Amino acid sequence: MNQTEVVQLDHGRLEQLYLQLGEAGAEDVVCRALEELAVRLSHTERCFRRNQVQDMRKSARSLIAIAEQIGMSKLARVARDVTLSIDLSDKVAIAATLARLLRIGESSLHEIWDVQDYSV
Repeated sequence: MNQTEVVQLDHGRLEQLYLQLGEAGAEDVVCRALEELAVRLSHTERCFRRNQVQDMRKSARSLIAIAEQIGMSKLARVARDVTLSIDLSDKVAIAATLARLLRIGESSLHEIWDVQDYSV
């Protein structure tokens, strides 16, 4: 079964970044955030496969702040769900929310690259 979800970026958050930091500064922040998101998504999945639950939790928590910084509110929300599933020690929920996190993460990364102009 192939599952897809529509993601939407918070364009208002991106506009704020561009207003605060200017075009070059905002693009630098967004690029670094995207790189870090990709690394942490991969790390979170690797921790799950290795049954390193506390490292997985830490990695998922770090995704929240990064995602919120660049307007990926759905990704942040799902990362919170992963953290909550870990806190509840619900292995089925952990697996399900992680799978959703990875789907949303991939879609979000593609979506932000498709946005041509963030500037105001």
